[in-house]
Amino acid sequence: MSIAFLLTTLVVVATPGTGVVYTLSTGVTQGRRAGVVAAFGCTLGIVPHLLATITGLAALLHTSALAFQVVKYLGVAYLLYLAVATLRDREALTVGREAPRRSAGRVIASGVLVNLLNPKLTLFFVAFLPQFVPLGAPGSLGRMLALSGVFMLATFVVFTGYGLAAAAVRDRVLTRPRVLAWLRRVFAGTFAGLGVTLAATT
Repeated sequence: MSIAFLLTTLVVVATPGTGVVYTLSTGVTQGRRAGVVAAFGCTLGIVPHLLATITGLAALLHTSALAFQVVKYLGVAYLLYLAVATLRDREALTVGREAPRRSAGRVIASGVLVNLLNPKLTLFFVAFLPQFVPLGAPGSLGRMLALSGVFMLATFVVFTGYGLAAAAVRDRVLTRPRVLAWLRRVFAGTFAGLGVTLAATT
């Protein structure tokens, strides 16, 4: 495993995107445990992209404009849904221990969808991983799985850090109504902005 792979992986994982925003918003609204669960969900959402790469479906997505557009606009629709839901859900950011909690299953499912409907992640696997896996070499499948495992581990660790950092300021945030309203708008606007950016992807 090369230093170039590790450094590039860390840059890709740490760069704020849909998964990071989702993990941050979950950490702030639901606390530390939910932030870690959200990180796990986003990491789990990488598995379908890995399987698609191994089975060749990613190549189809890469070469078929129609397939890419379908996945892309499903992702755009989900991000816009998250934006509207975040803006309208005033109960998500409430003061006190009786604030409504989402189940771990729902948090994980949303995290999986956030990454599942991101075609750029599949394109990352198509364009990036093959550079570190010699084509046709013995054990190439095992090497790809190992590198993908490292990528997923880095994703979980970094996203968990984001989630815990967001949860650490939760108590201070929840006692300030103006900050709550501002945060809700920021998260909603970020989801909408990411959706627009994804829509412009070719």
